[in-house]
Amino acid sequence: MTDYIALLEQLKKEIREARLRATISANVEMLSLYWRIGKIILDQEKQEGWGQKVVLRLVTDLKAEFPNMKSLSPRNLRYMKSFAAAYPDESILQVTLAKLTWYHHITLLSKVKDPDKRLFYIAETAQQGWSRDVMIMQIESNYSERHANTVSNFGRALPDPLSDLAQQSIKDPYLFDFLTLADGYKERDLENGLVAHITKFLLELGKGFAFVGRQYPIEVSEREFSIDLLFYHLKLRAYLVIELKAVEFEPEFVGKLNFYLSAVDDQLRTEHDNPTIGLLICRKRDKMMAEYALRDVNKPIGISEYRISESLPDDLKSTLPTIEEIEERLEQGESK
Repeated sequence: MTDYIALLEQLKKEIREARLRATISANVEMLSLYWRIGKIILDQEKQEGWGQKVVLRLVTDLKAEFPNMKSLSPRNLRYMKSFAAAYPDESILQVTLAKLTWYHHITLLSKVKDPDKRLFYIAETAQQGWSRDVMIMQIESNYSERHANTVSNFGRALPDPLSDLAQQSIKDPYLFDFLTLADGYKERDLENGLVAHITKFLLELGKGFAFVGRQYPIEVSEREFSIDLLFYHLKLRAYLVIELKAVEFEPEFVGKLNFYLSAVDDQLRTEHDNPTIGLLICRKRDKMMAEYALRDVNKPIGISEYRISESLPDDLKSTLPTIEEIEERLEQGESK
């Protein structure tokens, strides 16, 4: 029976992989077709001086020949032209671009005009497995700029290519806009909110983060300490300790985090794990002060800020109707 179960799992794996290859292959063929259509139209426009009327005529004639091909619209043909113009070398379709759907690509062409930044989002979307809606959210939250802004000592504390992968795995600032906290909130309030919205928190952290626990207990010299949030990163193959600070960054925060990293390395890390990584997320962070604090630290640590939705001021809250008042007005409206 054990042999049968192993055989069944192997066949399931083969079928899934074959389906994935077929899907990717079909997507490559479709993108290649759209690229060639766009390239032919672009070349003819340059050579023959075609205008928009010719493109509209092409749409009509092609639809008559291929009535079930929904992608043959004036708007889509314009995207095909933009697609071919954005990527002059067709061979690029055989790599990362082919992992994204056509709807991803037309969204990128509309929203990201800088070619290098567009290639960045293509690579991140393929790696992170973002849906089109998630990709749009990341573009609108300036994901690329946030990736380039993080202060860390990864280049010195971790070997290549692990240091690059670690740097790519964190960002600054983190956007916790799914939280609304009252003025004067504490670290525990922030932690509670993030754990309560763990799915959204993991989405903001990025692909590869696995949640291990909150207030994770570590015992050193018969004293118990608690790590705010403990994760394991599947690609980095390393534990990741996150400390939250609802205040402005202070250099002494690094010492406490460095202590936690040593304890996790000693008590949790196995021979198969890479060095534990620390991430300090503060309400506000001075870049130069953070760089100074990390200068002589040997454990890998990153320091970032976070942003949340601000709660409504008390004077504004008082002018808003309560739920009871809204329900009463609705009932009055229905009775008229």
